Amino acid sequence: MTPATPATSAHPDDAGLLAPGWTGSPAAAATADGAFLRALLDAEAALTRAQESLGLVPEGAGAAVTRAAAGPYDVRSLAERARAGGNPVIPLVADLTAATGERFGPYVHRGATSQDIMDTAMMLVAARVLDLVPADLGRTERALAALAARHRDTPMAGRTLTQHAVPTTFGLKAAGWRSLVLDARDRTTAVRDALPVQLGGAAGTLAAFGAYGARDAAALPAAYARELGLRAPLLPWHTLRTPIADLAGCLAFSAGALGKLAADVLTLSRTEIAEVAEGGGGGSSAMPHKANPVRATLIAAAARRAPQLAAVLYGSLVAEDERPAGAWHAEWEPLRDLLRLAGGAARDAAELAEGLRVRPDVMRANLDLTHGLIVSERLSAELSAVVGRTRAKEMLTALAPRTRTEGRTLAELLAEEDELRGVDLDALTDPARYTGSAGILTDRALERR
Repeated sequence: MTPATPATSAHPDDAGLLAPGWTGSPAAAATADGAFLRALLDAEAALTRAQESLGLVPEGAGAAVTRAAAGPYDVRSLAERARAGGNPVIPLVADLTAATGERFGPYVHRGATSQDIMDTAMMLVAARVLDLVPADLGRTERALAALAARHRDTPMAGRTLTQHAVPTTFGLKAAGWRSLVLDARDRTTAVRDALPVQLGGAAGTLAAFGAYGARDAAALPAAYARELGLRAPLLPWHTLRTPIADLAGCLAFSAGALGKLAADVLTLSRTEIAEVAEGGGGGSSAMPHKANPVRATLIAAAARRAPQLAAVLYGSLVAEDERPAGAWHAEWEPLRDLLRLAGGAARDAAELAEGLRVRPDVMRANLDLTHGLIVSERLSAELSAVVGRTRAKEMLTALAPRTRTEGRTLAELLAEEDELRGVDLDALTDPARYTGSAGILTDRALERR
């Protein structure tokens, strides 16, 4: 594959001033205007080399176009001239042809259509981003695995519909986060390995390549794919947008999976909960006492934007005819935004997981906020065996409000019931002793690689 080096430096307009979630990330560099231009040039040069490998253009044409593709080229000029034809390939072909020279210039872009090059470049950019993301996902899952193992038996309040439900463990929570990260890794890897080149000519029939002398034009996409390290498609996919839909799905899922981690950290790091904290919280411009959970905030922002961007890409599946007007064009910016958001979220998730501070003492203190009511499910089952189901329900229903009004624990109130003499109420009301199979489930989750 042609090296993924920028054809030009990123333009200041592409600096990401309003996008701290992806600015400075590996995905940012891989999706900058210069990176897209490099992918377009790589696609053009590879097409000429592929045709040369099949004897469709003179020997030396591939090398000549590849040399010319090294640039430099003016991104701003290409962007401005793209308005005339609706895409940047048209002016780029003119510039690349001129740079290649009179002898081999006619073999630039020969037989292709603009969408062939643009789609292939999009796949190259996506591949280059998805080659980077697993490293950050790997950092994240390793950090979460360590947290899950360390806190396998650290009890904390399980919360449902915002309220304390029954006890769980922080280890199980961290193992759940890690499971989602691994799901994201597996999906992005599978999609990356399936990304195809695009080559069909004007209407997806490869007719022009036959007109230029190809005996088996259908063999050309495979040669093209070999040049770029992408897959050869079964059919030209100008209006068969499965690759774009697959990207939309895996990127939106990845952002959402990391968003679950972020959402939990944002909740657990609230001042009044304070069970976890980011290792390097951000400051406030007006309140010096604050240490804001910035990494989680940026991940959550990405997770909120991703579904809508994916929806645009899914909408483009409805592409008319053999090449569409508008559906294809609508994909470019949302796909780049999704790549940036997912890549930036992966970077931030790694930093978040590696620096996360866990506070078991606060978790334990919060378990006691309901004065023992957090184990009422257990007591209902255990006391039924002692006093019967109906009496156990009556007793707990009567005592529950008294824990709040009298400020006494449920164990203290239960100890006053004659029917429960001899019952080890301290053990039954200890939240740390009612975490079910959390430890076993955590161990099971950590076996996944």
